Order: sequence, then C-alpha cells, then structure tokens
Amino acid sequence: MIEEYGNLPFGSLEKRCCTEEDAAERLLAEAMEGFHKKIVVLDDDPTGVQTVHDVSVYTDWEEDSIRQGFLEKESMFFILTNSRSFSAEETERVHREIAKRVGNVSKELNQDFMIISRGDSTLRGHYPLETEILADELQKSAGLASDGEVFCPFFPEGGRFTLDNVHYVKDRDELVPAGMTEFAKDKTFGYRNSELCSYIEEKTKGRCQKEDCIVISLEELNRLDVPGIKKKLMCAQNMTRIVVNAVTYGDLKVFCAALVLAMKEGKRYLARSAAALPKVIGRISEQPLLGRKQLEKEVKNGGIVLIGSHVKKTTDQLAALQTLTGNIVFLEFQVNSCLVENGLEREVLDIVSKAEDVILEGKTAVIYTSRTLLAPETMSPEEKLQISVRISDAVTSIIGKLKTKPRFIIAKGGITSSDVGTKALHVKKARVMGQVKKGIPVWMTGAESKFPGMPYIIFPGNVGEVSTLKEIVEELM
Repeated sequence: MIEEYGNLPFGSLEKRCCTEEDAAERLLAEAMEGFHKKIVVLDDDPTGVQTVHDVSVYTDWEEDSIRQGFLEKESMFFILTNSRSFSAEETERVHREIAKRVGNVSKELNQDFMIISRGDSTLRGHYPLETEILADELQKSAGLASDGEVFCPFFPEGGRFTLDNVHYVKDRDELVPAGMTEFAKDKTFGYRNSELCSYIEEKTKGRCQKEDCIVISLEELNRLDVPGIKKKLMCAQNMTRIVVNAVTYGDLKVFCAALVLAMKEGKRYLARSAAALPKVIGRISEQPLLGRKQLEKEVKNGGIVLIGSHVKKTTDQLAALQTLTGNIVFLEFQVNSCLVENGLEREVLDIVSKAEDVILEGKTAVIYTSRTLLAPETMSPEEKLQISVRISDAVTSIIGKLKTKPRFIIAKGGITSSDVGTKALHVKKARVMGQVKKGIPVWMTGAESKFPGMPYIIFPGNVGEVSTLKEIVEELM
C-alpha cells in the first residue's frame, strides 16, 4: 500500500520548530559526559562530510587505516566506501570486511565504537543491505549484537526534514514528499513511500512491518522528554528500526542525548542516516563557511570545475553558471564521442589540452558533459549502463591527466567527486576543512595525492539552490 502525501509550504515548517535549542544542547552535553565510543562513519559517497570539519576521511578500509582512525584524538572518522556505485554483491563483501576489521581493531585497542552508515538524504542507496550486513558480521566475528537501527535522513543544510514520519525535500518554496521527487525514480535505488515506516517495510520487502518500528515524534522531542525516549530505545532488540522525526538540530540533540544514555547502559545501535547525525553525536562545533581567504593557496593557476551529474538541479545550476563572464572558459565534453571508435580517448586528450591552457592563464575551466546521449534505439539497458560507466571514467581521467596543479577543483555529483578523489587525485587520507556553502564540503588533499595541499570541493548533485554553483565559482575566480 502506498501512502499519499501532498506538498507543504516551506513556511509552514516554522511552527513545527519548537525544541528549545539551548536546553537541548545542555541535555546532550550532560549525556555525553563519560561517553567515549569511537564513531566510525561509512560514507557511501564523498558528500557525507557535508556538516563536519577537522576530521579525517580515509578512502580505503585496510586494517591499518582503520587503526589510524581509532588512534586519532578526534571522536569520529570517516571511511569513504563509495558503495552507492557498487553492485549488491560488492557492497556485501566490502561491508563484511569493514565490520570484521573494525571489530578486530576495537578489540586490539580496547576501544568501543558505534558505526553510522551515512547514506543519501533523499533515501537512495543499498538499504537495508548495508546495515543488515554490518549487524550480521559484527555478531558473527566480534560477538556484538545490534539492538536497533537508528533511521534518520534529516539534513537541514540540504533541505531535508522529517515530520509526522514523512520525509520531505525542499524544492524552492515547498516541501515535497521524498517519494514524489525525481530521486525516488532512481533506476537503481527507486522507492515509492515517503512515510518512513512504510519506506522501511517496502525496502525490507515486508521483513520489517511498519508497525514494528519505534517512532520518535517531534512532540516528544519538543517536550525534551529524554527519559521517555530513552525508555523506548531500551526496548529495541534484534535490529529494531527506530525512525527519528526532526526539523531542527535541537530535535536531533534531544534524541542523541537519549541515544547516548541508552548506549551507556549497554545497548548497541547501528545507524542509517544523512549527514546531520554524525555532526551531532560527533560533537562537531559550528564554524563559518569557508571563503576565498581560507581556500586561496600559493598556486596562481586557475581552477577546474568538473560537472558529471545529470540530475535536473545540476543542469539548472550549470545554466546559471554559464551566465558568468570574465576569467572563465566553458569546455563541453561530447558524450556522443563514445559512439565512435576511440572517440572518448580523443575527446579526453582534447579537453585536457584546452583545460591546461585555460588554467595556466589563471582562468577557471568549467568542464561539463553534454546533456544528451544519442544512443541507438536498439541498444539494450545493459549496453547503455556500460557506456555510462565508460563516459564517467573518461571524464574522471581528465583530472588524472592534468600536469598543471589547479588552484582548486570542484567536482559536481557524488560518483564524479568520488572517482576524482580516489582514481584521479589518488587521495588516501584527506582532512575535511569545512563547507564552502551549506552541505558542500571541502577536502584538503593529503601529501600522497596527485596535487597535495589543494582544496577539493565536493558538490553533491542534489544540493544547493540554482545560483549556488555560480556563487562559489564567482568567489573563487
């Protein structure tokens, strides 16, 4: 059964923002006293650091990398799995490896932990596979049973809010139920339900009935009812799903206070969340958005903007960016070159040559893929997918073939930004500097990377207003 929900005016959200922020912060601070679990965040694409700063991101999950993360003074570190681009089989293999290695390192260092599976705030990704595999492997290899799974896609920086158990996506002046957005029509990770208990039932194919979910309501959070919420959490067992409503960070702080108190009494939870939960439970402080002063390094060359995402929001943002004039040059990567023998290879070399000239002149090169692939009607879906992968690899390789270090790189799109970071820039460990706009993180590349000490701006395909990309480039030009 599909629950039908209508759009809400964005302004109507204000009357639901009733949790007193200062009181929520005090409750969380009190709960955190004596809480020393290491928070391990598994990020299914590089955009999960949208809310944090001064934490490390590891791009592999070797046991030595996990050990380094555990030994850091910070309470939290991220592992970039990029699993949203994996098959289900590869996702299972990777998550079993990570769970086993985290368990091993935890035992070796006598350091307890909590794993957060950071997924897309518009509900796409390998869910429930990832959390179920983590729970299963932690039980098998480390004897650690997971009592519950916290499900929290709330992410205000991206305009994602959950009220009355329905998850909404901000679109201009409206809140649209997530199941009615283009994201719900994703060919790989599509879904129908916006009501989260029904979404969980849909995604688990009925193994978890919506009536079996524990729901944390806005009203409980508004009342600062930490004891009542903790009591609910203590009832969780055998991976009970816990749906969290939230429209402000105050709401999430009240929930996390109860969650931490339950964990201090021995309960174990995994989480499937967007980027807001790691920020709160990792106790990441607010800091101003990064500007040109923080991002300008000694390099005087121009910057690179690489646009691979094809969602409507990205196309609209590209159109706005194209109104800029001055020290900016637009280079269109012709995706239809893939239909000609060796066409992609020639297109890459042509774009690389042009981009080198542009950035050596101190200008910004914007490389974007043409928006339409003229695939033959006889081409099968599998063949189209293979072509898409070839195009994506070719676009990513442009950065890898550059000889000139840009002043900055902006990559638009989750898969694009992951491939640029790991395959083209060869980043093994990055430091998150912060955000250049809400929900748009910046890595400082490590010494081992192709271009060490360079700001790398990771711009999700589905984040920001129409003008956001233009505003960032304009400030950095």
